[in-house]
Amino acid sequence: MPITSVSKDTDDLTMTVVADFPVPVRRLWDAYADPRQLERFWGPVEWPATFSRHDMTPGGESHYVMTGPDGDQSAGYWKFRSVDEGKGFEVEDGFCTDPGVPNPDMPSMRMTFAFEETGEGSRVTTTTWFASLEDLEELIAQGMEEGMTSAMSQMDAVVADLSSFAASVGTESQLLDDTHVRITRIIRGTVEQVWRAHTEPELLRRWQLGPEGWTMPVCEVATNVGDTYRYEWEQEGGENRFGFTGELLEVSPPVRSVTTERMIGMEGEGTINELTLTPVEEGTLMSLYVTYPSRELRDQILATGMTDGMETSYARLEREVLAPA
Repeated sequence: MPITSVSKDTDDLTMTVVADFPVPVRRLWDAYADPRQLERFWGPVEWPATFSRHDMTPGGESHYVMTGPDGDQSAGYWKFRSVDEGKGFEVEDGFCTDPGVPNPDMPSMRMTFAFEETGEGSRVTTTTWFASLEDLEELIAQGMEEGMTSAMSQMDAVVADLSSFAASVGTESQLLDDTHVRITRIIRGTVEQVWRAHTEPELLRRWQLGPEGWTMPVCEVATNVGDTYRYEWEQEGGENRFGFTGELLEVSPPVRSVTTERMIGMEGEGTINELTLTPVEEGTLMSLYVTYPSRELRDQILATGMTDGMETSYARLEREVLAPA
């Protein structure tokens, strides 16, 4: 059990949980920064979490849903008040009626997470600040202490897993439900470098090409909310031209952008793509959360070999754009 102490203070209206791990602080920090790892322990054993958004940056948000053994769901959110990479972060933590929609009938809390080295590895101290004694008593009565103890009992296995989340794994697609897919890859470069590579036309044309033998004759980037982008590719010689277009819905450089996407010339509803860049030990975690209008379109697009094509492009990005001169 990683938890070494749980204490409640009815005067300060706090609950403090201390947990120790035989790993470096950076490894522990990355478990909270990476949504793939966080959802393996943020939630009791019987109520695993799925994160649809996780922007670990000041002003960012996280949205998650915990699903019980009978299919019941409980949604929650974090709003990041501060982030000090490798040392700590503070969030507003609360319940949702739907993902990302706070529930006004339930209390919210302030939570701080402090990371530090120890003689045996690292420690995370989680302090929850309640708005009132009534809120503290209500949430404790609902099983908050037991839920956190159960959740953190899973962390040893997560931080000991050094292979599942390594940069060498490459691009992966994870089916979250019928209409949502999360695509992830650790890219060997800084967040700022990876952001520039996704937003500057001269860089995009060098790497976002898929298999060898393709070019990108049209690369019109959207930079402001409401702008439209347009990307087109063709094989050398001008054959098999195709492309995508869409609108920039939200942007927070250099960590997040949200766009619509639709294949040029095709009718019907397209996708919504949420790109998030997060610093981790081996570089930058690229997380692309894709919302499809139907399961059928999801399966159709994934069957084209999209994940393999993205891996080819990201490997080219590392090799030809981000590699030291």
